[in-house]
Amino acid sequence: MDLLTILLQAVSDLTPIAKMAAGLGASIATIGASMGIGQIGRSALESIARQPEAAGDIRSNMIVSAALIEGVAFFAIVVCLLIVFM
Repeated sequence: MDLLTILLQAVSDLTPIAKMAAGLGASIATIGASMGIGQIGRSALESIARQPEAAGDIRSNMIVSAALIEGVAFFAIVVCLLIVFM
């Protein structure tokens, strides 16, 4: 056998493992994003309880931070899905 045939066989043997790793990566990204948003919510509620007059500013900053975290999580999930289907 030539080298190209051996390499193609090795890559085809690793395809199921790569798909499983992509699924694991998507789940880790989702778990990390949910933990981050939970931390933001907890901190925002504590801040509003300590300083109720700043509730509007705290809430708007919380929403912007949560949106940025969601964007990163969606990007990670899309990359993992591209790995699975490409």
